[in-house]
Amino acid sequence: MPEALDKLDHDLIALLRKDARAPAAMLAKQLKASRSTVQNRIVRLQRAGVLLGFTVRLASEQAGHPVRAITQIEVRGGAGDKVITALKRLPEVVSVYSTNGRWDLVAEVRVADLAGFDHALRQMRDIDGIAASETSLLLAEH
Repeated sequence: MPEALDKLDHDLIALLRKDARAPAAMLAKQLKASRSTVQNRIVRLQRAGVLLGFTVRLASEQAGHPVRAITQIEVRGGAGDKVITALKRLPEVVSVYSTNGRWDLVAEVRVADLAGFDHALRQMRDIDGIAASETSLLLAEH
């Protein structure tokens, strides 16, 4: 069983969520810990599978993908894996999540314009195994 996370681990994770590229020395100063302690914690959290990687958050508009949407999907029985694989092949789909409740999956879509949005929806409608879907445009991030 992996070692339990302590307050320092949680505080370090919170800082990395805000800036995954923050230097260890800066993190150490904010955490009131040594740089080597912070570096060792990061390595331990990676090895334990807590930190899966460090990523870049894009400003969608500046990256050329100002139109964002969430598509909720109901899958026909037994077709879940097939639908997930098909969705992940679409370049407009940036993430796919399994959910509970009315919908089985949620796909996040990012495109350059409404024509691209229409194209992405048409591609999703052609995926065998999707019983129903509902899409909402994302208007603002808060």
